[in-house]
Amino acid sequence: MSIKFTRFVKIHDITRLISTLAHKVTILVEGEMGSGKSSILKSLQKIHGDKYEYVYLDCPTIMEGALAMDIPVHDEKALITYISARLKLKSGKPVMIMLDEFLKTDRLLKKMFTRLILEKIIGDIALPEGSIVFATSNNASDGVGDTIEAHVGNRVMRIKMAKPTPKEWNLWAGENGISVITRTCVALNSRMLASYLDEGQEDNPYIFNPRRAGQTQFVSPRSLALADEIIRQKNVLGDELTTAALCGTLGDAAGEMMSSFVQMEKDIIPVDKILKDPTIAVPDNAGALLMTLFNAVDTLDTQDELSTFMDWANRIQSTEIQGVFFTMLVQSPRTARMALRNTQISKWSEDNYEILV
Repeated sequence: MSIKFTRFVKIHDITRLISTLAHKVTILVEGEMGSGKSSILKSLQKIHGDKYEYVYLDCPTIMEGALAMDIPVHDEKALITYISARLKLKSGKPVMIMLDEFLKTDRLLKKMFTRLILEKIIGDIALPEGSIVFATSNNASDGVGDTIEAHVGNRVMRIKMAKPTPKEWNLWAGENGISVITRTCVALNSRMLASYLDEGQEDNPYIFNPRRAGQTQFVSPRSLALADEIIRQKNVLGDELTTAALCGTLGDAAGEMMSSFVQMEKDIIPVDKILKDPTIAVPDNAGALLMTLFNAVDTLDTQDELSTFMDWANRIQSTEIQGVFFTMLVQSPRTARMALRNTQISKWSEDNYEILV
């Protein structure tokens, strides 16, 4: 009986791993479609600043001769390698190169890319000392053409990237301007960010599953961001066209679900109204309630405002919904310091620690 054991690594830990070890070994990050792999280079740039030149290469679109080409030098009767400016070698600084969709590279170019990841050499030109090369691609099990030879795989570090949980995604979404409608839909429908690799997801109508032939529309962090652009234009598009666009982006099941949350927006209680009267009734509709709470995370500015709002939030019957709200408050960079100093939040956290874990 064989035992299959795979560790999945969170994206923030992958950036730490690349920063720490990618000088010594090339790291190949594999994950599901639309799960955020392409954002890794931007995250590393925020960490390292101007220490490196940063280069993004979409491997399947690279044509032969686009990165390096041998040019004859007639006087010397020799060939010399010319390197593409997109590799940013002119400054002499170390470069950090991300090879996106590496395992889908054209067969004619795989030898060049293989030497780049294994030896940090392109053509016959070595990258500057201290340079980093890492790669990303989809899981082989996704069935979209990602393959690697054993002799290459044995010389790199292959890391499986975990999909974000709804809480993790909502923290990112709050920091990146995603609307409360999209955030609430995900928070109340956690299966939208499940993985087909998880047990019990065979009938999940929202996510990608390679066993469903021809499936192209499904929920992923990438398609959620696209859907949010549609939601921002809902007043221009109207209800019917908004729903059609959401279904065309997320698939029918998730698109219809997201559309129902658009309709709930009218039941949101404005935060300033609660601050004026914290005895105002708490909505019965969980979607409208959570949208109100997400709006609060985005708009509360002072300790007095937070304390007044907490007088209202403490009347919410669902500890699970309170837990989502308090998690956002405590972990969001905008509100964390204020929330951690709030006595009501501290008491609730002590009483309901198991919900926040």
